Amino acid sequence: MPLLLEVIVSSIDDARAAEAGGAGRLEIVRDIGSGGLTPPVELVREIAAATTLPLRVIVRENAGYEMGVGELDSLRRAAREFAWLGVDGLVIGFAAEGELRVDDVEQVLEAAPHVRATFHRAFDSLVDPLGAIDRLAAVPRIDRVLTGGGVGAAHLRATTLAQYQARAGSRLTIVAGSEVDETVASAIAQVGCVTEIHVGRAARVGGQRDGAVSADRVRRLVATLDRGLR
Repeated sequence: MPLLLEVIVSSIDDARAAEAGGAGRLEIVRDIGSGGLTPPVELVREIAAATTLPLRVIVRENAGYEMGVGELDSLRRAAREFAWLGVDGLVIGFAAEGELRVDDVEQVLEAAPHVRATFHRAFDSLVDPLGAIDRLAAVPRIDRVLTGGGVGAAHLRATTLAQYQARAGSRLTIVAGSEVDETVASAIAQVGCVTEIHVGRAARVGGQRDGAVSADRVRRLVATLDRGLR
């Protein structure tokens, strides 16, 4: 089965380049330097009109993993507006002191009752990731978990990702993300631990977080994933 490559984008040009390079899905954010925050609704609308790819949109108001005071209304409004645009899903996640904050996630998702969601890398701050997979799988709207699979050598991360996907089974799709370059992508493809990979800097000019998405770099990543499957 071909691996799906999800690329972070923050402009129409990024989105077009990612699609031209062979990306399978886009995650739309603003302020990549903060790890990605809620983008303007108009940007999401414009990207939806400019590409044919499925779109997941982050709903996050600060650079941490906790919901800030007074943020709930704006998070719910954004979730509702993105749902009206027909996006493939939202990207959301809350945690505090190593513990999952499922109630906060559900409060936001209530505003967009028919849209699926990816639980983002707040997952990697949890003290019990395997237990968290079970809890997240019990939230009907969440269908994906984005995680780096820990730190260290590529093969160690691939092993951890395989453990997460084994725990998730058919309940959730584990998406490998965080510092995924061609080396890590190749190791993941060879192990076959996940079916989806998420990239940011690896798809950008010079591998820089603030660089523009490069169709050529996306194309190379897609080719790396294809080679790893052979």
